[in-house]
Amino acid sequence: MNDMTVPREEREAKLEGMGCKRKRVEDVRFTQGKGNYVDDIKLKDMVFGDFVRSPYPHARVKSIDTSAAEALPGVLAVLTAETLKTVNLAWMPTLAGDVQMVLADGKVLFQNQEVAFVIAEDRYIAADAVDLVEVEYEELPVLVDPFKAMEPDAPVLREDLEGKTEGAHGARKHHNHIFEWTVGDSEATDLAFSKAEVTVKELFSYHRCHPCPLETCACVASMDKIKGELTLWGTFQAPHVVRTVASLLSTIPEHKIRVISPDIGGGFGNKVGVYPGYVCSIVGSIVLGRPVKWVEDRIENLSATAFARDYHMTTELAATAEGKITGLRCHVLADHGGFDACADPSKWPAGFFNIITGSYDIPTAHVAVDGVYTNKAPGGVAYRCSFRVTEAVYAMERAIDVLARKLNMDPAELRLKNFIRPEQFPYPSALGWEYDSGDYETAMRKAMETVDYAGLRAEQAEKRAAFERGETRELMGIGVSFFTEIVGAGPTRNCDILGIGMFDSCEIRIHPTGAAIARMGTISQGQGHQTTYAQILATELGIPADMIDIEEGDTDTAPYGLGTYGSRSTPVAGAATAMAARKIKAKAQMIAAHMLEVHEDDLEWDVDGFRVKGLPEKTASMKEICWAAYNNVPPNMEPGLEAVSYYDPPNMTYPFGAYICVMDIDVDTGAHKVRRFYALDDCGTRINPMIIEGQVHGGLTEGYAIAMGQEIAYDDMGNVTTASLMDFFLPTAVETPFWETDWTVTPSPHHPIGAKGVGESPNVGSVPCFSNAVNDAFAHLGVTHIQMPHDNWRIWRECKRLGLTG
Repeated sequence: MNDMTVPREEREAKLEGMGCKRKRVEDVRFTQGKGNYVDDIKLKDMVFGDFVRSPYPHARVKSIDTSAAEALPGVLAVLTAETLKTVNLAWMPTLAGDVQMVLADGKVLFQNQEVAFVIAEDRYIAADAVDLVEVEYEELPVLVDPFKAMEPDAPVLREDLEGKTEGAHGARKHHNHIFEWTVGDSEATDLAFSKAEVTVKELFSYHRCHPCPLETCACVASMDKIKGELTLWGTFQAPHVVRTVASLLSTIPEHKIRVISPDIGGGFGNKVGVYPGYVCSIVGSIVLGRPVKWVEDRIENLSATAFARDYHMTTELAATAEGKITGLRCHVLADHGGFDACADPSKWPAGFFNIITGSYDIPTAHVAVDGVYTNKAPGGVAYRCSFRVTEAVYAMERAIDVLARKLNMDPAELRLKNFIRPEQFPYPSALGWEYDSGDYETAMRKAMETVDYAGLRAEQAEKRAAFERGETRELMGIGVSFFTEIVGAGPTRNCDILGIGMFDSCEIRIHPTGAAIARMGTISQGQGHQTTYAQILATELGIPADMIDIEEGDTDTAPYGLGTYGSRSTPVAGAATAMAARKIKAKAQMIAAHMLEVHEDDLEWDVDGFRVKGLPEKTASMKEICWAAYNNVPPNMEPGLEAVSYYDPPNMTYPFGAYICVMDIDVDTGAHKVRRFYALDDCGTRINPMIIEGQVHGGLTEGYAIAMGQEIAYDDMGNVTTASLMDFFLPTAVETPFWETDWTVTPSPHHPIGAKGVGESPNVGSVPCFSNAVNDAFAHLGVTHIQMPHDNWRIWRECKRLGLTG
């Protein structure tokens, strides 16, 4: 029986295409311990590298004595900056247009900076040899406070930039200044504020935090001196970009470099950039002719790899007495650490921070961002967000709540009053973006109705009265946040990394039996790509998802892509997948027409094949077409079914969501309890609802950690005080709240399948929601803003300041 005689619903179910709660195919190997991580890689004659790191955050390196380490049996080499200078690799370019020391060259700029690289027969000998390297330091004044970075007597950090008045992004105003980036209409914004009936101004600091992925950064470099070929395995979120950078640094021709990203235990932006461990492993393998493995430990990961956030945002809103926002003004002080190594698209030194107008119809705005150097680790990664969007959303959502208090207006009602309306889309924002689609009021009202928002506010009023009467020691806070994210970087006209446009790619090859393989330019770190990409192809091509294999992470087989971060997978690579599939489908239609002896325009698609219009019994299933592609194609047509697509998106995509948190706080201990957390996300077309829910749960958990305690903290001497999991907050199942998820669907009009991306959204929306809940608990006591993170100690300290503690 022809497959196409089966009822349509049965055929659609068999495909397990878009919208299906298909189980993750990756989980079979992970749950059985069969994953293949970098530290699982074992090569013949492999040796191991480890770093000598600086105990000082700012010091001059007077001398390095490697003789004792080199004399230790089993030690093969000790690399220093002087070694790397002989091959012109002492410094490396950063993604932000700066340069960074690979190994300390003359001085160190942050605690645990890499000073020397020891290579030994095993990792234990390497660790012993690290302790034998004698480094003489001369301590220098330490700068950890970004607000003091541009004071006249601030210590000079980057001596290599002495006398340079221009940086990668324009003029420098001070020896510790990196850039000033401005966007918007300052004159129109000033005018809006001068006419405003109500204004608010507040400093919102989004503290330095860290992605802390399950697997730390690692690599294995193997140089074949006979063939002149370098193979590099590593925890890379963008393997093709790493290959290009490795070629530029080493001068090895790019076609002689193979970069492989095996299974990666979480990325969250931490594994986008190039780290000294990668460069030193490559140099070590070239020198020794043996594979070199480097794996960092947790303290190294937390203290020396790329941080996130550290944005200090003085935010102002202008409004009418009725609550209509008329203008926004924001100045940001961005702490970039010792080197500007932010993982942002080249033309955007402050990322996409100009999404700060958020979900609101604000007629005029102006933003200025000053980047500064400090004695902290470099970085600035998009920790489960799209290039500083989280910081922007946090500033806007806190500012909305501050304005609501001043107006004596409910925070949710103030948001509803200022939302962009559905008929305004595509919406040009005051700071230059064109939002694709949205129905914000519907989402907000659905959230409010689901949680009985009016009932919660009534309960809160009763509880506040009970607190005043001394009948309870708990305060109740209701946090509301509504966010619009910008993902899918991005159009090459304005987004690139090191000059390479941020397109992405898919190559599909279909075999005669109807099985298929698709190779992608992205790389999964847990997002479920093997599952969801196959579902897109199943719907587009009418081939069951379990007949489609997805391959990523090998630059020798995958088409060039810009990798996975900032929710690029579905908006960019997912679009490339659909477009490549449609190329195949167009050829399949011509083959079907030849098979059925009709013109191709006489055919229509029906789930898993073509039918002749008006003759529904005359069909060609996709399985039959695949076989015919190799033995019965039209005259002058090449056999086979293959296609490749490099998708350069016409615009970003703009997912959004409405989050509500109910929290109780004990004033005597500062302890909090999240009683309810409701998260409604709109990511356009939903490919796999089960995977979406899992991604939202993960992002909410990370957002909870950030808001309620997770921090990379420094003391006044520049020592990292949270460099182990004893001090760095990672919530377990005990602390993690119960998550209640929901959705609306507003497809993107310009995306091939209408999808917008969702992986970053819960982190973006949850952090201000938690913070708003904490601040809302104290709002009736005259508190305007309590800085994050809201750990028990900080909350208790605020209670004590207010005289609330027993």
